[in-house]
Amino acid sequence: MTPALPDEASRLRCGHCGNLTRFDVVRTIRSSEFWHATLAGDVEIDETTVLAEDVETIRCRWCSATDHIEIVPRPEFGGPSQESPGDGGV
Repeated sequence: MTPALPDEASRLRCGHCGNLTRFDVVRTIRSSEFWHATLAGDVEIDETTVLAEDVETIRCRWCSATDHIEIVPRPEFGGPSQESPGDGGV
């Protein structure tokens, strides 16, 4: 099963240890960027469009679980608050 990333109404949670805040996400992104270069050659990226994204793995930084990562609602959408056990209150 391909891991999914949360949207603006949700976030990641480790179902094994309860971590809500620390994850290692490995993903491959294919993008189109508008580069704005100065005459000196310094580049700023003014615009990025993601054309394709492949999430390979999501790993809990606390317990190293990869098979217990879930997407839960953010607190304002009925999900666990930051004071929930297992998140260190961060």
